[in-house]
Amino acid sequence: MGLEKEKSETSVIMDEDEFNRSIEPILGKKPKVYSDVPDRDPNDINSHLKVGFEDIIAEPISTHSFDRVWIGSHAVFELVKYVFYRILTTFLAIPLAFIAGIVFGILSCIHIWVVMPVIHGCMMTLPSIQVIWTSLMDMFIGPFFFSIGRCLSSINIKTVQN
Repeated sequence: MGLEKEKSETSVIMDEDEFNRSIEPILGKKPKVYSDVPDRDPNDINSHLKVGFEDIIAEPISTHSFDRVWIGSHAVFELVKYVFYRILTTFLAIPLAFIAGIVFGILSCIHIWVVMPVIHGCMMTLPSIQVIWTSLMDMFIGPFFFSIGRCLSSINIKTVQN
């Protein structure tokens, strides 16, 4: 009696759906460490400003610079765009937001308290103004143009070709 080596093959037959269901608790979704960045342009107002390096500088196939120059210029473009945007927004965002708030507040106030009441007042008085306007037209303008038409209707014009 010696050591005997025995080979045994085992296999598990399982549906793919059952397999996926069985490992879900083991490979559960990891909690997000970082939250998603909120979409600051949900209405896509500034879609025309999504400009990349390839949109500005493009080399046709017939003329290419060295690869390192292309990569370096791409990196410099993106870095300068990023840095200047951050610098300008640091100094301008709050004052411009303040000014825009004042302007839109004034416009809203004028629209709500002046423009709309005037429009509604005009819409309320228009039916009576329409009655007055129609009667003035019927009394003065209509008869005047009717008599002018009667006077001018007796004029005959004949053209003769030579």
